[in-house]
Amino acid sequence: MRCRRSETDDRGMVTVEAAIAVCALLIVMGLAAAGLTAVIEQLRCTDAAREAARLSARGERERGVQAVAQIAPGATAEFQDEGDAVRVVVRLRGPLGVPLRATAFAVLEPR
Repeated sequence: MRCRRSETDDRGMVTVEAAIAVCALLIVMGLAAAGLTAVIEQLRCTDAAREAARLSARGERERGVQAVAQIAPGATAEFQDEGDAVRVVVRLRGPLGVPLRATAFAVLEPR
């Protein structure tokens, strides 16, 4: 008994569908990895801002700048004096060009 061929030849369709599914899966995994990296970098910015604000409140602003460079490499820190307090804003360009920013606030310690 012979198998009859259909009007349209579907050979190779499974291969194409599998290739498309694998590509889509790789794209989703890449975006998930970039998202996870962005979350980690945001946490680093937050830690760097908090540490820089604490050091600046103690009168050690230069050490605060160094702390930002160590905790969040490539980040920039901006110090804003507000009367008897200091506000530190740390900015970093995250994965896929996402801008990341963290702010910390500390009251100056008496000298």
